Amino acid sequence: MALSFRNVDADPSDPVESWPYEGLVTAVERGGLADWRRIHRAVQADPWGPVARSLEDYFNYEQPYGVTPLLQRSIADARAAAEAAEKAAVADEVTALVAASGLSRKAFAERIGTSPSRLSTYASGKVSPAASLVVRMRRVAGVRGQDPGEGGCADARPAGQVGASRRSFGPRRGVRDNGMPVPAPRHTARTAEGPLT
Repeated sequence: MALSFRNVDADPSDPVESWPYEGLVTAVERGGLADWRRIHRAVQADPWGPVARSLEDYFNYEQPYGVTPLLQRSIADARAAAEAAEKAAVADEVTALVAASGLSRKAFAERIGTSPSRLSTYASGKVSPAASLVVRMRRVAGVRGQDPGEGGCADARPAGQVGASRRSFGPRRGVRDNGMPVPAPRHTARTAEGPLT
């Protein structure tokens, strides 16, 4: 039987993101697999968005039964996948900043006030640096200076020129708004898969 909404200013054929809370609850409680898959896809597209938040509100007062545990898992998996992709993006940016600076990893770490081993954890994605440290990394990569202790003046070439001949960033090479080269991604984000996929 096709899903229908009563006393709701929406139609089940409308995008899930446009359904009011009551429509979403109706789809969870009385919908079928096709409806739940649409909800799952909306959660995958925006793990912290209004559909996921409305589902969480519903789960707060409803006992888990039927499709509820699967939708809870859908939210958790989507958020985990998004967080992994975000960590990978930060790790890729750290690697690009080190390369663009023209400095050795040791010198770059000293310039940003951390250790080479800690910098490696940022570049691998094992640990994400604080936002303020990323700003510092961008600043250091933006102006190539001498290694600490060598003296001399800083070479104020823009970051887009620094290290450009030292590293190829692969087929997806581009330039960010801040002039930094964009490396080809090392990490691939996996979309969460489960019974609703």
